[in-house]
Amino acid sequence: MFRQKVNDHGLSAWIKVDSAGTHNYHPGSPPDERSQEHAAKRGYDLSDLRARQIQDADFEGHDLILVMDMDNLVLVRLWASFLHQNKVRRLTEFCLRHTSTVVPDPYYGGKTGFEDVLDLVEDACEGLILHVKKQRG
Repeated sequence: MFRQKVNDHGLSAWIKVDSAGTHNYHPGSPPDERSQEHAAKRGYDLSDLRARQIQDADFEGHDLILVMDMDNLVLVRLWASFLHQNKVRRLTEFCLRHTSTVVPDPYYGGKTGFEDVLDLVEDACEGLILHVKKQRG
């Protein structure tokens, strides 16, 4: 979603968006079909994404490393060197309307789980765009 918002705001020339997980589950696999289905209904194409585990090079090559929940925050901060600790933040820190401190796992959110997560992530991505623009001046 953030990648789409970066494109929509004309920022793709100077913002690189990547995705990785804390565990090496299903490397090379696309996102869950339900995630893709719900995202597609809102105009987001996730079909080219593939699962991969975060690597040391990610800390060197990115200004921000965003996580979805507290467990991942701890894991990624344990992985990051002291020099890169300040890059690791929760995505929900950038929410403009929602007050949730984490992005919940949609698989356990019942019928509305995926839609609720999309609402939260869209809000955070809008806030993140504003943050990045402010940082860049």
